[in-house]
Amino acid sequence: MKNLYLIYFANVIVAGWISIISLFYPHAAKTTIFSNTVEYSEVIRLVGALWGAIFILSLLGLGWPKQMQLVLLFQLIYKSTWLIAVAAPALYKGHPFPTAMAVFFIIWCLVLPFVIDWNNLFSNLRQGDTNHFKR
Repeated sequence: MKNLYLIYFANVIVAGWISIISLFYPHAAKTTIFSNTVEYSEVIRLVGALWGAIFILSLLGLGWPKQMQLVLLFQLIYKSTWLIAVAAPALYKGHPFPTAMAVFFIIWCLVLPFVIDWNNLFSNLRQGDTNHFKR
């Protein structure tokens, strides 16, 4: 349980920071978060909104860690998909990509499978538990 709190806390800090920068200072996000590997577009703000949602759900995870694990599963899926579909081909072809982001995603994808309480996550889904916020 302690590891879940650490992950949610890290999400609050990192996703909160990325969402604020991407939503309100997208040109700064282009140079910092995306390492000048993308052109400016409103997609940066869209990504900021996604990370803002992860920030909010992670705040809820601090209060209901087991019940909010789906946000961690979501992160595992989208980060690993991005690594496979975007970062790996860019690395192979020698194209620029946000290296720091890729390293962070790799670390997250290695850690999350060991932090997520898979039995709890899927037992709630199998049982059709609709009272997700019961402690």
